[in-house]
Amino acid sequence: MNDTYDALPDPTTQPAFYEGVGVKRLLAWVVDTILIGVVAAIVASIPLFLLWFVFPLVFLVVSLIYRIGTINAFSATPGMRLFNIELRTHQGQRLDGSTAALHTIGFMIASAFFIPQVASVFLMLMSERGQGLHDMFTGVVAINSPGRH
Repeated sequence: MNDTYDALPDPTTQPAFYEGVGVKRLLAWVVDTILIGVVAAIVASIPLFLLWFVFPLVFLVVSLIYRIGTINAFSATPGMRLFNIELRTHQGQRLDGSTAALHTIGFMIASAFFIPQVASVFLMLMSERGQGLHDMFTGVVAINSPGRH
């Protein structure tokens, strides 16, 4: 086992913490994207629909605020909470504001380019702890919420 992650549940001896997390992350991403889209559409409509001309930028800003804010507050987005998963640092702690921001920015960068996105999905499916590139970069792991798996 990698000493870096000793504070987290071991995927071999405690597999319940990791079972189904990949599928739950995908479903959580769908829920979060819909929620972000709805909020971005409302925000873009407020100033006489003028922000619809820059909707991708509005969506990006809303997504950053949504993800950083909710991960900082709950160590999970609302979509993740719906599916009972949360993010933990390699020390087993909930994410703080700076780690939530780094993780979110890493997620956005990986999502913006085809090869890093494919690599992240591949790693989530194949790595021991189901981590994508942005997870590995920030030392973050998604697990089933303790006490609810």
